[in-house]
Amino acid sequence: MASVAAIHSPQPALPVPQDVLDDLTRRFAAGAAALDRDAVFPRANFDALAQAGLIGLTVAPELGGRGADLRETLRVLGAVARGEPSTALILFMTYGNHLSRARTWPRAVYERLAHEAVAGRGLVGVLRVEPELGTPVRGGLPATVARSTADGWAITGSKIYSTGSTGLDWFIVWAKTDEPAPRTGLFLVDPSAAGITIDPVWDHLGMRATVSHEVVFDATPVTALLDLRLPADWAAVPGDSSKALWNALAISTIYDGVAQAARDWLANYLNDRAPSNLGASLATLPRVQEKFGEIEALLYANRVLIAAAAARVDAGDPPTATEANHVKYLATNNAIRAVAIGLELTGNPGLSRSNPLERHYRDVLCSRIHSPQDDTILIGAGKAGLAPRTTP
Repeated sequence: MASVAAIHSPQPALPVPQDVLDDLTRRFAAGAAALDRDAVFPRANFDALAQAGLIGLTVAPELGGRGADLRETLRVLGAVARGEPSTALILFMTYGNHLSRARTWPRAVYERLAHEAVAGRGLVGVLRVEPELGTPVRGGLPATVARSTADGWAITGSKIYSTGSTGLDWFIVWAKTDEPAPRTGLFLVDPSAAGITIDPVWDHLGMRATVSHEVVFDATPVTALLDLRLPADWAAVPGDSSKALWNALAISTIYDGVAQAARDWLANYLNDRAPSNLGASLATLPRVQEKFGEIEALLYANRVLIAAAAARVDAGDPPTATEANHVKYLATNNAIRAVAIGLELTGNPGLSRSNPLERHYRDVLCSRIHSPQDDTILIGAGKAGLAPRTTP
């Protein structure tokens, strides 16, 4: 673990300058193809984020962080995603934990992680998905077991799709206890602890630099118990949409950033490409202009949806969980469609691995697998919409 830096002034920070974000986007984009090819943790990108003081963006000012609100957090996350989206997806977990966890974790433990984030490390990943169970979002108890020991707790089990696995500073592991009436909860584990094996199985269509490998625990000692409850007590609190909102808006922002990067590349390609039989660039063709206009409309809708929802959160009037999931459904599908139109306009060159559009398309398709998935969103919306209504 990195040493903890001195706590800075508790005054809220000003917004991150746009030129700083633009520079990070350019730097990350320059290395994105190599990260995709090699499927390695984007360490240099996180070093740059640490140098810019952005790992602790969502840490409260009294703990030395910037105390960014949701709109500012999404602005930074979007700039990172436009450059290299795997970096953004790993960062998303650290930002989310500092936005929401201060209320539930032991104070001393949370402050330790907050100080580390301010110092430029402290990357946190939540490991929940398992080979047999899949995602716990759809119900069921984890097979991963936490057993009480003389020194605290020890974890045994396996987690798959562990985003950021080889580069995280902390694992947060979802497990059940071995008690007669099992409780479930979150356990903080140091990745350097004994009994951890990372099986490099991540060989995915896209988002390859997330290194979402399988992490296996064998009686691994736990650093701290974060939150432990009876399974029923983990049910969503009626009216509390905070978790759904962060997940929906952050995931929407990341994949909208992929679509924006694809749009920017496509605009340059269409202006530069001038077939000899045309005598002008492809950008001058009305049909091309029409389809590019559709891309612009889809991405404009995303900007409006995400910005409006974030503004409501920051104003203290958050959307419901159902409304948040509507944003995720619309924004991610708009992003996929926007990049697909680019492939329609470019043909074979767009599918060549020498052009980034092929990579952007693979990355944006990964938006479909993030919970809640489209079927869950639409079934929930349908049930709510079909509820009996009182006639005025």
